[in-house]
Amino acid sequence: MCGDLNRGRTVRSLSYLLGKFPEVKIYFVSPEVARMRDDIKDYLKKHKVWFTEEYNDLRTVAPKVDVIYQTRTQKERGELLIKYEKNPGFYVVNQEVLDRMKKDAIVMHPLPHTEEIAPEVDSDPRAAYFRQAENGLYIRMALLRSILKPKRNWRVWR
Repeated sequence: MCGDLNRGRTVRSLSYLLGKFPEVKIYFVSPEVARMRDDIKDYLKKHKVWFTEEYNDLRTVAPKVDVIYQTRTQKERGELLIKYEKNPGFYVVNQEVLDRMKKDAIVMHPLPHTEEIAPEVDSDPRAAYFRQAENGLYIRMALLRSILKPKRNWRVWR
């Protein structure tokens, strides 16, 4: 997991989900000002999920993982962005990171993405975020259908 781990809603919920599965390993990659909060780390410890303290260079982690879950820099957070720029580290998925990744690894992202994923990554077959968004659409459609489906004895007006 890479990016704003402190305030990112998706990485926090994904951490809770991954706590339900055995043999998961999580590498956190973020600047010091955006590290994962202790409540998530405590939850992962309680559920015996292996994780690292934060790295500050995605290039170090890329060869080791099957999935990079990248999050965007949240410009609306203001002060946090300024701190990122003063000490940027390396948090961008680009060709250099792709070259270091396993051939069957994937890059995921909650979208929309900005400069945290370079444009050339979009056309790489390991970029799974557009498929991820499409599948999310179908899941939401199915959930709405199951919730709004009329009961058997209800009269449907046409």
